Amino acid sequence: MTIMVAPAYRLRTAESADVPGARRVMLDTVYRDFGTGYVPRWHGDIIDVEGSYLAPERHTLLVAEHDGEVVATGGVRSHGPAGPPWLAARYPSGTTAQLCRVYVDPAHRRQGLARAIVDRLLGFIAADGGYTDAYLHTDPVSPGAEAFWTALAERVHDERPEPHGSGTVHFVLPIPARS
Repeated sequence: MTIMVAPAYRLRTAESADVPGARRVMLDTVYRDFGTGYVPRWHGDIIDVEGSYLAPERHTLLVAEHDGEVVATGGVRSHGPAGPPWLAARYPSGTTAQLCRVYVDPAHRRQGLARAIVDRLLGFIAADGGYTDAYLHTDPVSPGAEAFWTALAERVHDERPEPHGSGTVHFVLPIPARS
């Protein structure tokens, strides 16, 4: 199913042919916005997009395209947070849907793409019927990320004040009623 977002943008479920474009958006984001570059323990799903998002049941990846080019991504995986331990226990894998890689190429920001992707991902989570929580984490150094998620979700933990915290901010979103 394709959803029109703003004129000239199409939002749809990713296919194998979209993997190179989706990977480009994701890698560009971790290099440009996060400044970390590719870190295997954090970004393995970016290299294995098909195995992380397209193949597993209960997972998905959405892409927004403009003139045939992937310009935004957003995924769902059935994995809770890796830590801290109390947060991982509260949001366990299997019953927690984690929103991942909601990224928009800077040239295409402010078009409603991220919000449309999140809305569609929440619909996917609701339709699954087996998820009890929708979780995500963000790196507040990414331009606009913290404000975006604060407007949509409930902050459940902020690691920035912790002595050895990663700076990650954790959120949960309400899952809409199944339609």
